[in-house]
Amino acid sequence: MLLKISWRNIWRNPTRSMVVISAMLVGMFAGVFSSTFINGWMQQRLKDGIETETSHIQIHSPAFKLNDDLKNYIPEANAITADIRKNDQIRGVSPRIVIQSMIASAETATGVKIIGADPMEEKKVTNLPDKLIEGKWFEGVKRNPIIIGHKLADKLKVKMRSKVVLRMQDTEGNITGGAFRVAGIYQTVNSTFDETNVWVCNTDLQQLTLLPDGAAHEITIFINNQDDLASIENQISATHPDLITESWPDLSPELGYLTEIGNTYMYILVIIILLALGFGIVNTMLMVVMERIHELGMLMAVGMSKSRVFLMIIIESTFLSIVGGFAGILLGALTTEYWAVKGIDLSIWGEGLSEWGFATIVYPVYDIPMVVTIAVMVILTGIVASIYPAYKGLKLNPSEAIRVI
Repeated sequence: MLLKISWRNIWRNPTRSMVVISAMLVGMFAGVFSSTFINGWMQQRLKDGIETETSHIQIHSPAFKLNDDLKNYIPEANAITADIRKNDQIRGVSPRIVIQSMIASAETATGVKIIGADPMEEKKVTNLPDKLIEGKWFEGVKRNPIIIGHKLADKLKVKMRSKVVLRMQDTEGNITGGAFRVAGIYQTVNSTFDETNVWVCNTDLQQLTLLPDGAAHEITIFINNQDDLASIENQISATHPDLITESWPDLSPELGYLTEIGNTYMYILVIIILLALGFGIVNTMLMVVMERIHELGMLMAVGMSKSRVFLMIIIESTFLSIVGGFAGILLGALTTEYWAVKGIDLSIWGEGLSEWGFATIVYPVYDIPMVVTIAVMVILTGIVASIYPAYKGLKLNPSEAIRVI
């Protein structure tokens, strides 16, 4: 009975009720859509960071982690790679030669990270071959092909099939180098990465540096299922205790923080919205109580207890929150579904975003647990916001309230 009375009371003044419901709808829509936007944006950065920059797991020698010197390599990297490749949970394994050195064109020179890898195996641990905007992955150039980023190509003022020179030290400490031709130019969402990383064939780099056969500085691993990351990492660490095995959260901690930062921003935003809506509910319900003093006095005079009057006001506020809140959540979900397919274009800020490695096309991601949490927070906001107005109704004196006209 109390639920029925509370529901009817809401629609006795539909204009006032619709104002509250509309405010709740707009607030919840903004909360849901902003949350899905942030969630999608963070997940995209995380996905790009893993698939392009770090892969899931990397193995190094302890000496290389302390000092990335050319001589601090893994001696039997090929044997270790073959052993790891037997695991069905792993999609790809690629041993790499990694050198911090110089690249020069006819115009200028700059420092880069040179990565020497097997072109076919490298396809299994990185999506870089899919990021080529010119050329093909180590094709079209017969001798000493090199893959560079578009940002580096602009800096060196080179194009496809242009000649560049790599300078480095060999294992004997002598300065060496070689001429390479650009076989492909890639572009990722991270312009800093594009400017500082180049790929060459591991055999070409091995000849220049005099590294022994089977040596590598880094073994990169891409797994099939992210959920298996911890168990695979522990398994490799136990099998090769003399090496350092690290997963992507250790290799790039900023990527690991993205999910936490996104969730924190999301909840802060939702809480701010709910606080604003809470004050609106308090104001509206307080007006309702003040306008219905005579009515509430009559109800108490004919036998309705103060506790039931208190509960009635709470229920009315909760109904308003549920109707407005869930309408806003539904609208936010439908909007998210639309933009999740089309994508939100942020290219107007593309240059700044690319410096931080963020995509300019964002696809919001709808998270069910997040929406359920917001829905619960909406109901709690309606209940908490109605406590003070309900308390004011509880303090009414029936005999005095009846006299109010």
